[in-house]
Amino acid sequence: MINALNSQDPNSPQGPLAGVVVADFSRVLAGPYCTMLLADMGATVIKVESPGGDDTRQWTPPERDGVSTYYLAINRNKHSITLDMTDPADLQTAYDIVDQADVFVENFKPGSLAKFGLDSEAVAERWPGIVHASITGFGSAGGADMPGYDLLAQAMSGMMSITGSQDGPPQRAGVAMFDVMTGMHASIGILGALRERDISGQGQHLEVNLLSSALSGLVNQTSGYAAAGNVPTRLGNDHPSVYPYGPFATADRDLIIGCGNDNQFAKLVQHLGMPELADDERFRTNSQRNAHREELRALLEEALSTATADEWFERFRAAKIASAPILTIGEGVEFADEIGLNPIVEAGGPDDSVPTIKHPVDYSRTPARYDKAPPALGADRDAVLAWLKSRQAQGEHANVAY
Repeated sequence: MINALNSQDPNSPQGPLAGVVVADFSRVLAGPYCTMLLADMGATVIKVESPGGDDTRQWTPPERDGVSTYYLAINRNKHSITLDMTDPADLQTAYDIVDQADVFVENFKPGSLAKFGLDSEAVAERWPGIVHASITGFGSAGGADMPGYDLLAQAMSGMMSITGSQDGPPQRAGVAMFDVMTGMHASIGILGALRERDISGQGQHLEVNLLSSALSGLVNQTSGYAAAGNVPTRLGNDHPSVYPYGPFATADRDLIIGCGNDNQFAKLVQHLGMPELADDERFRTNSQRNAHREELRALLEEALSTATADEWFERFRAAKIASAPILTIGEGVEFADEIGLNPIVEAGGPDDSVPTIKHPVDYSRTPARYDKAPPALGADRDAVLAWLKSRQAQGEHANVAY
């Protein structure tokens, strides 16, 4: 049976969203990441898939036991049911699921749900208490016809234009960063709407799109254009406003060094054996350091060449100077484990446990749950249908009785 209906030890911690039901009609990344965050917090998430399944089930390599690790990354704690919404019986089941939901999440192309009676107007009329989150690539107006791919948002937001070497081509990020950011924005919006529903008793429709999330997430870069008309360009790994802040050569490889203010810079050059640079008119303030970047780089790298990146990292870490070696993904996960962040958690039970990356928030009283491994396609159909039947027999409707 679905975990929200299982009897639990009343003394065991409950997630902050225990009792909230989410009808998850999303696929790929932004929507599933949003709903996994909600599921981790204790919400009951019913993942409704087409008979072909979520696209990411097929996105390999890499894979674990024949299952895409892309899919595994964003679908734990969910209950999968497959529905063909062109079939009247399956469409009725979809309605039954939404009947019981507090939240309805979907990332269909704008307008494409109208034929199923699940567009925003129909949802608001039939289920006035539901929080309906629509996730798109470029909104529901002039960009409604554009595919919602993260790479397009990286290109059209300007992010790629500021990423890469000065004399090289624009670069994409190494992860679908705006999909992830949009999923986080959607979860934040859902939580806000649920809080407001506690007061008003009414649901509402939320629209979240990759481009708006990208422009918000580009923070100082887009603000520089909005407030000052500044159009930034590629600076490689350098920061547009702060220096030193980036990779610097050592005896063996690059080391990241960051100085966010003049005191931090003074501390850095003191430990490099060059305290006089803190009072040098070329470098005394951040604006002066920005104006004399290459002169300062040469001096810093000359001093750094006397030891390896790891040696400098240990010295700087002891002195509380911001620095970091550039690690692989594996090394990054291992370092997080070394410093007690426990980045890998097992989702599921003894028979189907899957290693996944921990929920990003630590709660002091209501910790995230990892009860259920990412489900196989349609694996929970019988449980979902039995749960619906039980709720209907009890006359329960989550969002229509305000």
